[in-house]
This record gives sequence, structure tokens and C-alpha cells, in this order.
Amino acid sequence: MKKAADVFKEFGVPYTSHILSAHRVPELLTETLKKLEADGVEVIIAGAGLAAHLPGVIASQTLVPVIGVPIVSGGLGGLDALYSIVQMPRPIPVAAVGLDNGANAGYLACEILSLKYPELKQKLIGFRKKMKADFAKENEGVEL
Repeated sequence: MKKAADVFKEFGVPYTSHILSAHRVPELLTETLKKLEADGVEVIIAGAGLAAHLPGVIASQTLVPVIGVPIVSGGLGGLDALYSIVQMPRPIPVAAVGLDNGANAGYLACEILSLKYPELKQKLIGFRKKMKADFAKENEGVEL
């Protein structure tokens, strides 16, 4: 999840982080979600391994968009977490990114927020332009 935080730092997006469990501390999870909503949180990223219930449980308790990050753990190589997140039943959606891909969760959260914050949208546009230029430069003259 540190990679998501790194993306937020890169784009100047304020964030908070919490270590929670849908199974071990459900009351603390509910209390934390109520506080986050009261504070005006606009997107939530939740990483979870094994059965990966955390993103879905969060989504069931809020209308704030939730991005789930399946974490590789246990004996199934993270597939159990991936399936738990992407197979959320209707009508409680959870967006999902790849296994251990907190960075993409951060980028997706920034894209969602950029719909409301023009300065963030401009940063993302600049980031994409630089990414394309860097790719072109790195692959200049490469023959296949």
C-alpha cells in the first residue's frame, strides 16, 4: 500500500492511512468509515489478502468509491484476494487493480479526484506527457 501513498505524495494529494480488518476489528472499521465520511473523504483504497473481504465490507458501508488492491498472501498466490475483490455481488461495486498494485490504485484515485480538482487534472496531463516522452526516448533506435 506504500506505493499508493507514494503516488499521492508525487501528485500532492493529501491522504490518511489506517490498518483495519473487516473480521478482527469490525467496530473500529465502521467507526473509522464514519469519521472519514464526516471529514469529506472522496475515495478509499483498501488492500486485502486471502479472502479479501475488507474492500467489499467498506463498500457496503459507504457510497464513497472504493478501490480494492488484492494482496498476494497465503497459498493461492493472491488469486483468492483477486477473485474476492473483482467478484463483488451487485449492487455493491468495488474497483480492482492488479495483484500488489497499490501504485495503480493511487493513479486511479487521482484520476477520480481529477474530475473535481482541475489542478490535479493538469498534473496528471503533465505526468502522462512526460511518461510518453520518456518511453519514446528510452526506446529510440531500438530495432526489432
